[in-house]
Amino acid sequence: MRLAQNGDYEAAWREIMRINPLPAIMGRVCYRPCETACNRGQLDETVGINSVERFLGDEAVRAGWTVSAGPSTGRRVLVVGAGPAGLAAAYHLRLLGHDVTMRDAGPEPGGMMRFGIPAYRLPRDVLDAEIRRIVDLGVTLELNTRVDDVAAVRETDGFEAVFLAVGAQLSHRTYVPAGDSARLLDALSVLRHTAGGAPPLLGRRVAVYGGGNTAVDVARTARRLGAADAVIVYRRTRDRMPAHESEVAEAEEEGVRMCWLSTIARAGEGRITVERMRLDESGFPQPTGEFDELDADAVVLALGQDSDLGLVSQAPSVATAHGRIVVDSAFMTGLPGVFAGGDAISGDRTVTSAVGHGRRAAQAIDAWLRGRATAEEALVREAGYDLLNPWYYTEAPRQHRARLEAARRTSTFDEVVAGLDPATALFEARRCLSCGGCFECDNCYSVCPDDAVIKLGPGLRYEIDLEYCKGCGLCAAECPAGAITMIPEQRQPT
Repeated sequence: MRLAQNGDYEAAWREIMRINPLPAIMGRVCYRPCETACNRGQLDETVGINSVERFLGDEAVRAGWTVSAGPSTGRRVLVVGAGPAGLAAAYHLRLLGHDVTMRDAGPEPGGMMRFGIPAYRLPRDVLDAEIRRIVDLGVTLELNTRVDDVAAVRETDGFEAVFLAVGAQLSHRTYVPAGDSARLLDALSVLRHTAGGAPPLLGRRVAVYGGGNTAVDVARTARRLGAADAVIVYRRTRDRMPAHESEVAEAEEEGVRMCWLSTIARAGEGRITVERMRLDESGFPQPTGEFDELDADAVVLALGQDSDLGLVSQAPSVATAHGRIVVDSAFMTGLPGVFAGGDAISGDRTVTSAVGHGRRAAQAIDAWLRGRATAEEALVREAGYDLLNPWYYTEAPRQHRARLEAARRTSTFDEVVAGLDPATALFEARRCLSCGGCFECDNCYSVCPDDAVIKLGPGLRYEIDLEYCKGCGLCAAECPAGAITMIPEQRQPT
């Protein structure tokens, strides 16, 4: 944010790229957990961190900014899966100088970003551009290449380490009583075929069974494929729905109906029977024995995803539990040199978490290859709102991203949410309160009664002359950003 505030967008982008290689993608699909901790939210509205990230990512694509791989180490690493975790791992491994081969069973890279997230949320040209930048670092990408036995492939092809990022691309199975004429489909199949340009014929009335983001994506996709009526059937209430609030709100704007506290008891030709539910004291839905009927030409099941873990079935030292690969704190499985991350190990199952796993796993793989311990990430002191002096900051309303009108959305897969332009991105970056970080406002220099604060020059901040400082604390009290900490002086023995 500090770099973006100064209009140095390329430097700001490169700062992001130290951690996250997919800013244009993440600026669209991340649900912004960082913004929930933004202190500005207690002053007016949180800073649009995600909006600025997207702007910088788009600027990089437009301008063609690139990064370079590190000096070659000659060490070979196999990454299985070209989704967000695999791409992030491959990127960071190349920055560290390792030779990376990435294999994916699909025809195109991207994993669920390509085949699970609809184009109206993530345009494919943006996805392709950020993947291409990673591959251009020297990653060997092998598509339509399935890995069935990780231990055998590692030994046969001579890889020194392997990172498993197979994602969760199998629809969770459940039993729904259905007649011979009922049309039942799974959500991932609908999204995958739609992304591939061969969408299924869903009919005019579509019922989606589930309450996650995938269910919402399918219902919104059905509207774009011509469904006049799309209804989400969910067993609990809205406040217990795992789908993100903004996605649900946008779906309702587009005409998607919600059938809360309901479960599909039976599916027939053109109709479904829905049983009403009630929540017990623990919040678990219980049947009531009361039924309704809804028109539905097709029923799409969106009840979660599972990972295909067949590639580790021949490696007994790789443990699995509850459909996930078991790893230690360094992302390594029970088989030395084989690591895993992303949806295959986590119940979070977001692009954000997967990218983080890829980065941290790459660091662990690098440490393992070099025979040293994984470095612990430095703890950063958080400056809470109580340490700030908000009266120093002027009012600055948040710059919200524009959205297509709901009436226009359902007739096209064009992107729904627009990005910021250079002027609004600069304004939004400058709304940052710089919590805990010095931005050289000169307050401490001005208020010090002992002239103990020395200016070191632009970008170099300040130094305290302890010969003159008497520890009054006025500088810390008047720091707008809470960047100065008073530490008691240790008395010297006499």
